[in-house]
Amino acid sequence: MLEEDLIMKLIGITVSAAALCLASLGANAGQTEIKSKIKVKGGEEVKVTGCVAPVASGTGFMLTNVADKNGAMHSYMLVSDDDDLSKHVGHRVQLTGKVTDRGNAKVEMETKTKTKVDHGDDKETHSKSTVEGDMTGLAYLGVQSLKMIAAVCP
Repeated sequence: MLEEDLIMKLIGITVSAAALCLASLGANAGQTEIKSKIKVKGGEEVKVTGCVAPVASGTGFMLTNVADKNGAMHSYMLVSDDDDLSKHVGHRVQLTGKVTDRGNAKVEMETKTKTKVDHGDDKETHSKSTVEGDMTGLAYLGVQSLKMIAAVCP
């Protein structure tokens, strides 16, 4: 019986120690917030019609089913500070903005990462990069205005 009591006490101490370790890890663990901004500068100003769709992986939106003058279909990754694009998923819209696949465009990407630490100094990092030159195949559209054409897309 004495050996059984000793085993139960050891189990209790082990569980308590494990809980204490987990609690201290949780207290030191931080919360990470990542903010990214993409801006289209330069490029040709266009007015295009297409369908707003969510990006397959990650966050963001695309304009799909955009026909050019020859009837070829294109898609654009949408760049906008306005969160209202989510309200137009599945809608046919007309967008005005600057595109990166025509004209002398530049795409600027800025990322800020902030980690809040409960016990210690918060950490913050910034990165900025610019892509310019021939951007064929890098089809971003910097949205300046949006007009809904239809509530459904073909």
